[in-house]
This record gives sequence, structure tokens and C-alpha cells, in this order.
Amino acid sequence: MSTSTPSLHFGQVVIGPPGSGKTTYCRGMQEFLSNLGRKLVVVNLDPANDGLPYSCSVDISELVTLGDVMEGLKLGPNGGLIYCMEYLESNLDWLEAKLRQYQSSYFLFDCPGQVELYTHHNSVKNIFAQLSKWNFRLTAVHLVDSHYCADPAKFISVLCTSLSTMLHVELSHVNVLSKMDLIEQYGKLAFNLDFYTEVLDLSFLLEHLAADPFFKKFLHLNEKLAEVIQDYSLVSFVPLNVQDRESMAQVLRTVDRANGYCFGDLEERNLQAMMSAATGADFHFDFTMGIQEKYTEPNKGTVEEEVMDL
Repeated sequence: MSTSTPSLHFGQVVIGPPGSGKTTYCRGMQEFLSNLGRKLVVVNLDPANDGLPYSCSVDISELVTLGDVMEGLKLGPNGGLIYCMEYLESNLDWLEAKLRQYQSSYFLFDCPGQVELYTHHNSVKNIFAQLSKWNFRLTAVHLVDSHYCADPAKFISVLCTSLSTMLHVELSHVNVLSKMDLIEQYGKLAFNLDFYTEVLDLSFLLEHLAADPFFKKFLHLNEKLAEVIQDYSLVSFVPLNVQDRESMAQVLRTVDRANGYCFGDLEERNLQAMMSAATGADFHFDFTMGIQEKYTEPNKGTVEEEVMDL
């Protein structure tokens, strides 16, 4: 008797703190993938989402909503979100039945924005683990607002949160610096963008912290945090402007490499045609140089050159 191998389902789980741009990312990625001809299913797993700006195939609000939980159980927003995720974990048969309706599709999961759900609470982690058992090959796309790069203390905090999330969620992982088009509003960066995206030698960032009288007394603590981040050597970022096709293509290629998704011939041709129409050249090179020139301080050398000047 022959047995058939269960088909794989590829996709992304979009996570990150509140205000990092998860829902905007899902809307932009839905439009981008649709233009490529990829069959897409968007799943809203955020019970606090109302008035979704994208077309949603599966919506957790059919099972539970944050408003109902807060009103019925007299919980605050944080406790309510945790309850909602625990409730979903207890009713995974509902989610399985919804997802089973869609075959040969790429899945985009829009997840809640509470940081604790991804750093030490187990419900979301268990939901992701169950999806893996259902043959979902997923990449966690962790969005972080790029304005944190302008503040050394906040950037170290973001690095710690990103590392903790990577270790806890246990999925292939891509960290994304979102809202790159707005970064100029937060002031000039102290280093070139590659310092932040590649998370290079953090000792130079600590020097900036030491110049602030408030953070100077925490220098030893910050040094130890930086050591933990660099010892694991896991955290890096991909910059993203969701309104820019080159930027979206860069993120998509990174995500697809992480979860093992392979372009079909038609989709690859569509992507190449889209990028050729947008840039007329190799979009990887143009994308990198454009970001460096636009979002870093003019006349600033590379990190290596700055180190040589010290």
C-alpha cells in the first residue's frame, strides 16, 4: 500500500513589539507577493486587530477577541492578550480546520505585539511548534522600529530582546529594521548602517553610552549585556522600507532562504522583471548603496575606517 508524503506549507510569522509595523508589513507583503503571482493566505492571529487593512482569509476574531476577554474577565490588555493566546492554544483544532481549507499556498501570520509572548511565555511558542508538526516551514520575521538605532541604550535593549526572542521562539529567524524611510526624523546615526544591521563591535556603542552621565554609572552592566549579545553572535538585521520594492525584495529573499522556500520559474521571472523595471540594474547593490547614502551621516567613513582613526 502506497503512502503519500504530506505537503509542506511555507510562510512567515510576523512578530515584534507594538508599533513596529507588523500589520503594515503584512499589507505590503500581501500586495508584493500577489504581484509576483504567489498564492497567498493571510492569517490574523492578533485578537486586538480590528479594521484590518488587508484581505484576511483566517481571523482569530472568529474564535476570541481581546475586547470580549477584557470586558468579560476584567483583565487589562496585557493579561487579556495572554489569555487569548492560551485560549487559541487550547483550541488548535479550530485553527487546523481553518488552515486545512487552503492547499498549495504561502502563509502570512500576523501575530500580537506583546513582547512577553515571544520572550518567556510559552503559548505562542507552542502554537508555532504545532504549526511545524502540521508541516508548516515558517520563518519568524521580527520587526523592530529603526528609530532605536539613534539611541545607543535603546539599541542595546532591542538587541537583548531580539536575542531572547530568537532563542525562545525556536524558528528560523530574520530580524528586520522597519520604517527606514522615517529614520532621518530621529537624527543622524553615530555609525554607518552596516554597524547596526551586522551588529559589529559593540564596544564603540558603549563609548557613546559612557558619554552620557546617566548611563555612565551603568557602563559595567552594559558591557556585560554587549558581551552576551556578541558571544551568541546570532543577531543581525535587514533594513526595510515597506513602500520600496527593492527593500521588500531584499527581505523576501532573506526570508525565503531562511525557511527553504524556492522560487518557481514564473515567480522568479516576475521578480526579475519587477526589479529591472524599478532599478535597471542589480537591485542588491543599488539597494545597499541607496540606504547607506540616504540614512547615514554624510562624509562618514566605514566602521573599519573609524576604528583606524581612533
